[in-house]
Amino acid sequence: MGKSRDLSEFQRGMIVGARNAGCSISQTANLLGCSRTAVSRVHREWCQKQKTSSDRGASGRKRLVDENGEKRLERIVEANNQATIEEIHALYNSSGVEKPISLRTAQRTLKRLGYSRKTQGEDVLIAAGLEALADLHRGTKEI
Repeated sequence: MGKSRDLSEFQRGMIVGARNAGCSISQTANLLGCSRTAVSRVHREWCQKQKTSSDRGASGRKRLVDENGEKRLERIVEANNQATIEEIHALYNSSGVEKPISLRTAQRTLKRLGYSRKTQGEDVLIAAGLEALADLHRGTKEI
């Protein structure tokens, strides 16, 4: 049998339950429509580690800015809250990191951390505009 897909958490739980209820490996595989190897591996993992989750979530390219780098970037932003992205990028790279990052990576990381381009002044202007629009809609102000 070729690999078609990963087993869901529900299927993994069903494998453990069926095996603990006394079903054989073949009966469990036929019942759930998966390979005997998959049943054997999931049950063995459960017996050894008391867990059934797949480790596939940790696959893929590793981030250039790890958790410590994110903290360092946040400290730089908090200390220099009026700095541009170019200044933050330069400060991060000059702070003694092993791997310097590109400007685009700095932008992506800041966005992932919840920092946006909008300034507080823009928020106030947007709120004032919405309030004026609401007043117009209620008929309390005229253009």
